[in-house]
Amino acid sequence: MATTESGGTVLATGRQVAPSLRESATFDRNVIAEIQRAAREGMYDIRGFGAKRRVPNFDDLLFLGASVSRYPLEGYRERCATDVTIGTRFASEPIHLDIPITIAGMSFGALSGNAKEALGRGASEVGTSTTTGDGGMTPEEREHSNKLIYQLLPSRYGMNPDDLRRADAIEVVIGQGAKPGGGGMLLGHKISDRVAAMRDLPKGIDQRSACRHPDWTGPDDLEIKIEELREITDWRIPIYIKVGATRTYYDVALAVKAGADAIVLDGMQGGTAATQEVFIEHVGIPILAAIPQAVESLMELDMHRKVQLIVSGGIRTGADVAKALALGADAVAIGVGALIALGDNAPEHEAEYERIGSSSGFYDDWQAGLDPAGISTQEPELEARLDPVLGGRRLANYLRTLTLECQTLARACGKSHVHNLEPEDLCALTIEAAAMARVPLAGTSWIPGVNGI
Repeated sequence: MATTESGGTVLATGRQVAPSLRESATFDRNVIAEIQRAAREGMYDIRGFGAKRRVPNFDDLLFLGASVSRYPLEGYRERCATDVTIGTRFASEPIHLDIPITIAGMSFGALSGNAKEALGRGASEVGTSTTTGDGGMTPEEREHSNKLIYQLLPSRYGMNPDDLRRADAIEVVIGQGAKPGGGGMLLGHKISDRVAAMRDLPKGIDQRSACRHPDWTGPDDLEIKIEELREITDWRIPIYIKVGATRTYYDVALAVKAGADAIVLDGMQGGTAATQEVFIEHVGIPILAAIPQAVESLMELDMHRKVQLIVSGGIRTGADVAKALALGADAVAIGVGALIALGDNAPEHEAEYERIGSSSGFYDDWQAGLDPAGISTQEPELEARLDPVLGGRRLANYLRTLTLECQTLARACGKSHVHNLEPEDLCALTIEAAAMARVPLAGTSWIPGVNGI
């Protein structure tokens, strides 16, 4: 779509629309198309990926580099450390990561076996962890992940006490950023013989995961469940609690009270393999708004840095990582970015994306199982396209780049460890971002809602 000299609009079809025709801000073409689809199909839309609406995010923050009042560090001569230890509160064997970037939970079923192997290879190469997701632990994933987090979800699909003991940590999933308050979905055409066997499900039948755990109704029951998990694992490994970013202050406080070693906080920009679009776009809050609430809760309990905070939801670059750490996180988790690094939405598959009604850079039908890149599929021919060794190498390169970018920014602020970054090193470009992140508006000392009106 382009604009003519007379102010008219040229559509993608080549038809010119007169300047007097004006698109509605309320009923634009996307809204009209969705109403027509709903009227035609009588069903809500299901897709993967994360929220596509514009919300305040890390791009709305800037770092205040050192000059006279603070000295920067020389990148070639002065060290800037990146390691982090997670699970120091109760676990006798906490997890030590070389970088503060982990791989978020993505299930075998949503992803192919080769994709899960590639994630393990890439994470292990740079000294970080990956996470099982729903549906259990595959042998390839355990073999190639030096540090593997086992997710315990409401569905209990694939849950195996022996695998719990083989894990390096357990992540109890209460909520996910793309759908807090809602369960997961796995459409039947992705439930292959192997997926069905692992999840103890009938092959080819759509499955929906529960939105809450079957054996507790509140934080007191969560405390009991954590105790059970510690007994199963002899108090060796850390127990994480994952929540979708909503009522963050209270959720974090209750998770700490229940005995969590670490909190995983997932913002609304976080991806999902499949759920209702109305969930993705209209439930939860941005991670930028959630991190300060979580940090405030931890600090009031004197648990900041004692209970580690891992944040996720729209992390793309080393700048995003550095800003999350500056706001008080101990580490970040990436999902969508990791899949793109493996080869998802790659332009070399453009012709095939077009054949299934999408385009590279826009493909989000991960639930369909038709991914030309061989990542979000269970079709053997498609899966074979992803070389797990090459995919792992690409992921490792991406993780190294994120880490180098984060170090570069930390050194520019005069920090010898990325965890020394702090809110004082940040300013905001918009009033909304300043209020959410609780840092000053650029060029002022004003933090909306904190100091003055």
